[in-house]
Amino acid sequence: MVLTETPNAPKVPRREDAAALQAKVDRLNNRYRHHSATAVMEGALRDAGSIALVSSFGAESVVLLHMAAVIDPFTPVLFVDTQMLFTETLVYQVEVSERLGLRNVHIIRASEQEIAEADPYGALRLRSTDACCDLRKTVPLQRALDGFDGWITGRKRFQSGSRAALDFFEVEDDTGRMKINPLAHWAPEDVRAYMEENRLPRHPLVAKGYPSIGCAPCTSPVKEGEDPRAGRWRNEDKEECGIHIVDGKFVRTGAKQ
Repeated sequence: MVLTETPNAPKVPRREDAAALQAKVDRLNNRYRHHSATAVMEGALRDAGSIALVSSFGAESVVLLHMAAVIDPFTPVLFVDTQMLFTETLVYQVEVSERLGLRNVHIIRASEQEIAEADPYGALRLRSTDACCDLRKTVPLQRALDGFDGWITGRKRFQSGSRAALDFFEVEDDTGRMKINPLAHWAPEDVRAYMEENRLPRHPLVAKGYPSIGCAPCTSPVKEGEDPRAGRWRNEDKEECGIHIVDGKFVRTGAKQ
């Protein structure tokens, strides 16, 4: 495993114009409309330009990580360490990367200076979870993605109302970058079946009632019958960290509304 700590990634300001990118996305969606997730992933890595896989190493992340390892173990994997993650997640990240043979893992963090200026005591989340996510996750990731034409996500239609119409390929309007969702059409049972068939290791917190795992202060166990993401920012009008945005705004529609 090649593990690189990347507070700042080199910028490569190359973007297709909006019309050309949308046409490309439409062609890819038409081409792969009835294909498997693995075929979408392989097609993205082959046909969509310079692509990174962004992974939280959370409850279901191992599925895409395994696909990437099988297709190309040198696929760039970007892991955002907010410095507020569960210890279990940090350990799981190392173990999964080594077990799958991932050879190009980058750990992304906000710089020490950014943290010192905006959140020196780690209490920003108490005032604004949006601002905390922006500082520790959204901005560092967008900076790291500047060198890529697109990125692969683990989003699925069943996860929330804001994701109900996901396509395999889409345009990220704010950045002019492509976003690829190979698992868009998967149901929970598809995820479980893939993990079982490939004997993939589960995140240790799943067995403790965490079907969706983010930062430790903002993630709680989920009760039976609750939405799988109910434990993320519980009791707040928020279901996305800001990495996935619509019209330049944090998404707040769906299961918690």
